[in-house]
Formats: sequence, C-alpha cells, structure tokens
Amino acid sequence: MDTDGRADRRGWSRRRFVAAAAGTAAVVAVPAPAAPPGEPGAPAARKRPEQRPASAGRPRPLYLGTYTSVEGGGTGIGLASYDPATGRITGSGTLTGVADPSYLALHPDGRTLYAVDERQDGAVTAVRLADRRILGSRSTGGAGPCHLSVHPGGRWLLSADYGSGSVAVHPIDASGAIGERTDLVTHTTPPPGPGQQGPHAHQFLTGPDGGHVLAVDLGTDTVYTYRLDQRDGTLAEVSRARTRPGAGPRHLTFHPGGRYAYLANEVDDTVSVCGYDGTTGRLTIGEPQSSGSSGGTNYPAQFVVTADGAYAFLASRGDNTVARYAIEAGGARLRLLGTVPVAGDFPRQLALSPDGRLLFTANQRSGTVSVFHVGSGTGELRLAGELRLAGEPFASPVAVCALPM
Repeated sequence: MDTDGRADRRGWSRRRFVAAAAGTAAVVAVPAPAAPPGEPGAPAARKRPEQRPASAGRPRPLYLGTYTSVEGGGTGIGLASYDPATGRITGSGTLTGVADPSYLALHPDGRTLYAVDERQDGAVTAVRLADRRILGSRSTGGAGPCHLSVHPGGRWLLSADYGSGSVAVHPIDASGAIGERTDLVTHTTPPPGPGQQGPHAHQFLTGPDGGHVLAVDLGTDTVYTYRLDQRDGTLAEVSRARTRPGAGPRHLTFHPGGRYAYLANEVDDTVSVCGYDGTTGRLTIGEPQSSGSSGGTNYPAQFVVTADGAYAFLASRGDNTVARYAIEAGGARLRLLGTVPVAGDFPRQLALSPDGRLLFTANQRSGTVSVFHVGSGTGELRLAGELRLAGEPFASPVAVCALPM
C-alpha cells in the first residue's frame, strides 16, 4: 500500500518513503532576486485573473477526479455544482470513458477539460465541456501520469509521469483536442534520493514568465527548469534546483508577484520558500520549515495562494489539516498561522474557487470533498456548514481532485 492509501493494481509502484522529519523554524525567507519587478532584468509577473464576485443564485460547475481501478473508486470524472455563497455541493452524475482521472486541468478559455489517465500506459484525455464529449486521448509516453497543466497561451499541454519519472508536451488544437506528443524527457540524473528507487515526476507547470516550464521530481529531490519552444513544443533544460536529500518535493506554487514560489516536500514533511528569476528560469530553494503538522506521520500535498498574494494554504495528509500561512516581505517569507482540520481523511488536493471565497479539499481516504469559506483580508478558514446550513462534506468516491469553475 502506498502513502496515497491505495494498493498497486496497475503494475507500477507509487510507494513513497515514509520517514517523515520534523520541520524547522516557522518563518523562513529566501534572498530576493537581483532586480525588483519593473526594473531592468526583472522577471515579468504573470497576470492573474481578477476575482469575480460570487453569485448567490447561480451554481457553478465542479469537476471531481478519482481512481476507477481501485476498490470503492469512481467510474469516471465526477460532475457536480456548488453554490458560491453557501459552499453547498450538489452532484449531477459522472462522465464515464476516462480511466483513472486522478488530476484535472482546465483550458484558459474554459471550454475544454483535461484529465490524466493514471495507468501503466499513461495517457491524457480532452473533454469538450459544452456537450461533455470526449475529444480523444494521447499517450504520454510514460507510466502513471499524476499531474497536468495547460500553458497559459492555450497551445500546449504539460504532463508529469510519476511511474517513469518523465514529462511530456502535447499540442492543443483550436477545438481543444490533443495532438501527438512533441517532446518527452525522462529524468535520469541526479540519482534517486534516500528511499527512492528512481525518478518520480510529480508536477509540470509553467513559470510566471511564460517561457519556462518547471518539473518537480520527488524521486530525485530536484526541480528541473526547461525552456519551452512555443513554436515546436520542445524542451531544453536550463537549470536544476536541488532540495536537501530525502525531502521528496511534490508540488510548487508561485506567488502572483512572480519572484517567489512555495514548495511542498512530501517525504520529510517540510515546506520551502523559493526565489525565482524569470529571465533565466533559475529557481533557488530556501531552507526547509514547518508544514504545521502535529508531529505524527504526515505528507504535505499541495499549496495554493490567494490572488492578492497575502495568504497560502497547504493540504497535509495524515495530519488531515490545512495549514494557513501569512505571506510577508513581498512573497519572500511564509509565517505559519495555524492549522484547520479538513473534516475528512487524507486531503490530497485543494483548490480555490475563481472568486477566491471558497477553498475545496479532496479527501482521498474518506471519499469526501470539504468546503471552507476564506475570510476576506484575514485568510481565516471556516467550514461552510459552520456558517450556513450547507450540510456535511460532499461524498465522492476516492476523491483525489476538485476543480471548481
């Protein structure tokens, strides 16, 4: 059984090293890049969408990822809606025909949904949302894809294969459909970290500058930066950032200012503040600090950052909490404020609603999705049911991803 709490039924291993280490200080900063935003040589900050006001009378779509090949799992992508005022979730069925859709991403134009097919013969699938038609699947060229994202330009799909430690690029055509893979890179160096048998790419995302893409590899304790050729869809490695041995980096999230990012280290139960230079693509990983866990076995999963860059939230599996951080010094420092129980078991993924007023946690082992109200200007989290009669956490089989629109 792996740390995500499911048996290996596809012929590849997602077993994680389980020796968690205590975090360090609760406040750690990293040196600022050489040039502040707006000065020559400074990386350009990606434009963030403006927060949209919640509409109490108009439910919003919610898509849910699961595993279809495990006992108690789902049968495809879960379809639901949520009330942006109360947080209440209402289920509306399942989109079948996608195997093990454990991670979901939306095209920037909002018309196409993408899912990984997390199996030995890994693939990515596109779904047109207007009529929920599957537009087709393409092989990633690797095993066990666990993450995907769309380049902000909307022309390239990026995916990370955990089982094979590889990352892939696929073109996206005008209809939203996925084309044949344009590049595949397998991480062969450095050698695996303590307790790891090989590379394990866990995330593949675009940097704030748009020209660089970063791959977070848990197995090699490394974040790789590549320059993406946006004409041909090919990758050229430009730098590597190493964590301390055995950290097991899992997920990276950028501050909206573009000069800093926050890294969740799954294996040693820590987080790090990172500096980022968008001109070169170079990431500088700061000292590890506390995940906020209570000291038992815990695996940090994913960071999200509020659109104003004031607060960060971290999902912790085992501790079963969301840690709250105040972001200070323009993004260079995280200050731990405390933790909030998720009212579920093993929160593997979390997501903010587009207006930033709700936070969703996908709780894998309890098969539930919890919803929190996010306090404006305070970053406080309160379960939706504590403010309004929104009911208990929403039941969803082996909930591993929640994507609110």
